[in-house]
Amino acid sequence: MSDKHAIGDTKLTEDQSKADPENHVGPDRQAECQGQEGGQEAPQQPTRLYKRRWMIVLLFSSYSLCNSFQWIQYGIINNIFTKFYSVDTFAIDWMSMIYMLTYIPFIFPVAWLLEKKGLRVVALVATALNCTGTWIKVASVRPHLFAVTVLGQFCCSLAQVFILGMPSQIASVWFGTEEVSTACSIGVFGNQLGIAIGFLVPPVLVPNVDDMDELAHHISIMFYITAGVATLLFILVVFVFQERPKLPPTQAQATARSILPEQYSYTASIARLLRNRPFILLIITYGLNVGCFYAVGTLLNRMIIIHYPGEEVTAGRIGLTIVVAGMVGSLICGVWLDRTKTYKQTTLAVYFMSLVGMIVYAATLSLGHLWVVFITAGALGFFMTGYLPLGFEFAVELTYPESEGTSSGLLNCSAQVFGIIFTICQGKIIDRFGTLAGNIFLCVFLLIGLPDVFFLLYNMVNKVCHRPQHSRKHSTFGEAHGLELFKFLCFP
Repeated sequence: MSDKHAIGDTKLTEDQSKADPENHVGPDRQAECQGQEGGQEAPQQPTRLYKRRWMIVLLFSSYSLCNSFQWIQYGIINNIFTKFYSVDTFAIDWMSMIYMLTYIPFIFPVAWLLEKKGLRVVALVATALNCTGTWIKVASVRPHLFAVTVLGQFCCSLAQVFILGMPSQIASVWFGTEEVSTACSIGVFGNQLGIAIGFLVPPVLVPNVDDMDELAHHISIMFYITAGVATLLFILVVFVFQERPKLPPTQAQATARSILPEQYSYTASIARLLRNRPFILLIITYGLNVGCFYAVGTLLNRMIIIHYPGEEVTAGRIGLTIVVAGMVGSLICGVWLDRTKTYKQTTLAVYFMSLVGMIVYAATLSLGHLWVVFITAGALGFFMTGYLPLGFEFAVELTYPESEGTSSGLLNCSAQVFGIIFTICQGKIIDRFGTLAGNIFLCVFLLIGLPDVFFLLYNMVNKVCHRPQHSRKHSTFGEAHGLELFKFLCFP
């Protein structure tokens, strides 16, 4: 469970802080609902922050990058792979959507495995599957071997299931109270950077040439590079990645370690989450937002080529702009949440601006000015992708003391379902009515999700403003009063 969920900070002595400000050993925070009994505080357990925590999160971020790169490497040069394998554009769209489809049935057993076996086992399985998939794709560079390249992509998509739920878990197990949102953002950052490279590199490595042998050579180079990186990361995980630090980083983690495995029921946890109304609202809004991002990313090549023929490389750069702007948004959201704890206001602002960004992008795509598309796409990515770590951390807040892996898995499952629906529907709409109609389709669903955000905030306002004083107070004192005003203004 997240180390954010403890109450009452306990301060280190002046001597302790001077002796070792980085790797301190001492009390961190009181565990939830165990700090006071009979007016006395529960005994504090030793905690410590290890420098190795940064290596762990960066290694995770790296293999997440390698995996997410492959999500879009087919879609961003859709027209080239369509020609090479002699298939239609919808078949190549499925090379991206297979990442979404695979996630839905496998997330629950993988989340169970994460709870039962821990981070290291999940990391080993993820990198092994990713490495296997890349080498299968190396063997698929023949025009008649489309089924083989689909198999390789399936292995990589299965690896993604073991990856997406880990950022919040790594942040909780390894990082201190004031670092968890930043650490979670770094974990998500790797995934986003991989998508950015997936937009940028394939159009450069695989030019649109007519000679099939030359085209096969270029595709092989891309696949060999990916396989080499995936193999190196698998070896690093085997020798470097650790399950957890010897001493917990916070009192909340110390309390979590004291819970025996037989005391935890995964199915009961799922049932409790599905009865949590604010969390269900977050699942819907998160799925709508991220599903739109998946659709835009998958179909970006087709949308750009329609209005700007021959601009495959430019389409990749626009995709890069979307994701780089999103990475900046993610990091800013992570640091902002660590400093302010204003989950509700930030959620509303980012979701609303995602809707505005989608409307502006839809309206300017066909104007004939690529520099305008770069600007509007960047603005869209900043807010839409910036919602990713915000959703993870907000979910942890709404569902404590449930497992972060379980709540993150349900969020991602929603995103995959909406991503498949939006990608298929928008693709069909674009084919029949054009890109403007397809983008308006996404705008409508983002607009439908906006009232859900308000209902979500309304539930959280009641929870913050009426909870007893002895309960967990994650929000700041100023935020609680701000929420009272928000409730008065928005829900008279």
